[in-house]
Amino acid sequence: MLKKTLGRTGLEVTQLGYGSMGLRGPKTWGVRVVSEDAADEFLNSVLDAGINFIDTSPDYGVSEERIGRYISGRRSEFYLATKCGCVYTQHDDHLEIDHVWDRDVVAKNLETSLKRLQTDCIDILQFHGGDAESLQRAGLIETLMSFRDQGMIRFIGSSSSLPNLPGMIELHVFDTFQIPYSCLAPKHHDLITKAAETGAGIIIRGGVAQGGPDAEIQREALNAVWSTAKLDEVLPAEMSRAELILRYTMSHPHCHTTIVGTCNAEHLAENLASAKSGVLPADLYDEVSVRVATALAD
Repeated sequence: MLKKTLGRTGLEVTQLGYGSMGLRGPKTWGVRVVSEDAADEFLNSVLDAGINFIDTSPDYGVSEERIGRYISGRRSEFYLATKCGCVYTQHDDHLEIDHVWDRDVVAKNLETSLKRLQTDCIDILQFHGGDAESLQRAGLIETLMSFRDQGMIRFIGSSSSLPNLPGMIELHVFDTFQIPYSCLAPKHHDLITKAAETGAGIIIRGGVAQGGPDAEIQREALNAVWSTAKLDEVLPAEMSRAELILRYTMSHPHCHTTIVGTCNAEHLAENLASAKSGVLPADLYDEVSVRVATALAD
């Protein structure tokens, strides 16, 4: 599988990564519920397929615990990213989530994540949102640097989007940025480039899930973009909608890895095949870009 260097981290990551939100378990949110046996089988299938980058969060229910339980014995085979700033409460029927920019919260997140993930070091610890002013005022960037100096984490990241992303980029302290992007939701395209120009590694989220009538999670607004742009007219006969969306995402010159969170073995196989096919042909990429831009401008 194609690997790229994740910016100044030097980590050689597979361009197709795995986002583990779908392994959050029951009584959280959404409709996907994955059993323990299925989580075990799926996580090992991800590694067996050669994917070497896994993203998770304390917000994702039992996701961290399942990663630790089922693949911590294969820790040398993958890079691990999780998040901080997470305050979460498990109720009887749902998981309540908030983000709080406080040193005690961040320190507790890291302590808990290390135990859940059954590892002594996390490759990338990312702020789960936040804005530059709040993080600086609370001294949290220095806090993560302290964790790095103590060997508990290797690199510092930010999972961000508009309107806070530009300010985070301007701090010039982050080793990685996790940013939402797809051909149907391209508004962060130039900011991805700007973030990469600081030397940071780029992790794309929503590279498949952000739209398309065949997406595992449906979003009506993004389906409308697909329809308005009339992308079925330019979709090659041998290519699925999901393949076009994923390969478009991978075509961004600064997409180092895109985390796809499917819990469906068939979809995983399709994504692997799409990733191996590489970027879209330039003429198709340009045509999709123009059609989507026109649709969004209307």
